[in-house]
Amino acid sequence: MKDKIENIVIAGGGTAGWMAAAAFSKLLGKNLNITLVESDDIASVGVGEATIPPIKTFHKLLGINEQEVMRATHATFKLGIGFENWGQQGDHYIHSFGVTGKECWAGEFHHFWLHGLRKGIKADFGDYCYELQAAKANKFALSKNTPINYAYHLDATRYAKYLQEFSKKLGVTRVEGKIQQVNKGNKTGEINSLTLASGQVIEGDFFIDCTGFQGLLIEQALHTGFDDWSHWLPCDRAVAVQTKAVAAPLPYTRSIARKSGWQWRIPLQNRVGNGLVFCSKYCSDEEAISTLTANIEGELLTEPRIIKFNTGRRRKGWNKNCVALGLSSGFIEPLESTSIHLIMSGIIRLLRLFPFDGIHQSAINEYNNKLDSELNAVRDFIILHYKATQREDSNFWLHCKNMEIPPSLVHKMQLFKDTGRVFLDDGDIFRVDSWTQVMLGQGIMPTQYHKIAEIMNDKELENFMSNLKASITNAVEQLPSHTEFIQSYCKSDY
Repeated sequence: MKDKIENIVIAGGGTAGWMAAAAFSKLLGKNLNITLVESDDIASVGVGEATIPPIKTFHKLLGINEQEVMRATHATFKLGIGFENWGQQGDHYIHSFGVTGKECWAGEFHHFWLHGLRKGIKADFGDYCYELQAAKANKFALSKNTPINYAYHLDATRYAKYLQEFSKKLGVTRVEGKIQQVNKGNKTGEINSLTLASGQVIEGDFFIDCTGFQGLLIEQALHTGFDDWSHWLPCDRAVAVQTKAVAAPLPYTRSIARKSGWQWRIPLQNRVGNGLVFCSKYCSDEEAISTLTANIEGELLTEPRIIKFNTGRRRKGWNKNCVALGLSSGFIEPLESTSIHLIMSGIIRLLRLFPFDGIHQSAINEYNNKLDSELNAVRDFIILHYKATQREDSNFWLHCKNMEIPPSLVHKMQLFKDTGRVFLDDGDIFRVDSWTQVMLGQGIMPTQYHKIAEIMNDKELENFMSNLKASITNAVEQLPSHTEFIQSYCKSDY
């Protein structure tokens, strides 16, 4: 084991590699030499174009100007995800990033909403969420008086390029080349260096694996092992294509359930990212391409591209002197836009535990324990969307409806159904509001709710609910359109 960790080598570029390079050079750069190795011949997957709100905290930490990065990446604002046909054909609900209603010490707002339903107040749960109503109205603005919780739709390839320029100014060395061999020490089994196809050897004390699905360091060199989750998350392929924008960009992602999977539609300023995530047991590549191209708008800017993947994760995110980030650490499919977030949280966790004076197993264990908790919570949240369906119109949806799911998710769904309660696990990146919106949106209705909701008499309850709804309606009416705000705030030069 090395006494001092001074030389970091990042294997692979793309979103994961350059996010790591940017964070380490900005926050720890004075103490470290950072080298990133990437090959011009290896294209990044570059599909992930939607994020969740914590990315704003990451940018703030790095001192990245929001308007600048949005212009550079042709970004639009994202207030949530619209889910179509998931519970049943024709269903539609939005999982928004906002807080719904007001909560009290004993329970969240949905207890009051459920009590209101029994008392004849028939408004949708989403009527009490500012971000959700703004999304439906295709409106957006930033205001100190009325804060709004949001994320971005962005061009992942341009985002990596932006972070590359950011990192180079802070002293990161980029080496172009294909990794031919990963060299390990005989005594420790730790990685010592990378040999490139050119014969150049890149030595390091600590390595970050951002080599994508193949996991050159974490798996092929260190044989970390992989936990396959395809029995819970059956989709194993995606077809992706970009189209010219033909309409104003919506401030939310669309997720449309299809016969053997689901379609995404992610609006950028000048184009739309489209894709179909599907299960190859129920749908051929040709059928998937045909389904996708029949359900998109605008001129094709790229040829449809098939991406194969296995859902699951490496058994350890940190093994010896190597941490895997991005696709090399595993993949839980893009349904709730968690990929970029998991890269970010892995980076922050590593920064907090960074082994300046040598690696200790206790630090490795802490990193991996926190990662386990986070990944299991994300996994359960994604499985929920597939399991909570009433669809029986295809073999794929029949499988999803009847499949066994992790005991942790069985408990969460049953607890909500029986009591209306949601309790978060330590690693849960999604709030109670998120779980509630998806469960209610896909037809899981609690049979009871907390009696705290009965503290108001009928008139007080009616006033409370109508005032909440009216204040949101009023606030949304004041907003400019999403497009108008983009034009004034972060319009890109194409």
